[in-house]
Amino acid sequence: MVFHPASIEVKPGDQVVWRNKDVVPHTATAKGVFDSGSIAPGKSWTWKAKGKGRHGYVCVYHPGMIGTVSVP
Repeated sequence: MVFHPASIEVKPGDQVVWRNKDVVPHTATAKGVFDSGSIAPGKSWTWKAKGKGRHGYVCVYHPGMIGTVSVP
C-alpha cells in the first residue's frame, strides 16, 4: 500500500501512469490538479503533465499513501 516510486520528476507533456498492482482499489488525487477516481486492481490511469509545479498526491481510500510529481 505505497506509491512506488513515491516521488518522480517529469517534463511538461510527459505522461505519468499509475498501475494498481494491489488487491484493493486506489486513487491518485492531487486536489485541484488531477484525480484518477477509483483505479481497480490490475488497472491503470494516465495523466499528462501540463504545467510546472510540485504536486503532492494521495490515495483518498488510504491517506497514508502519499506521493509527489514534480514538473520543473
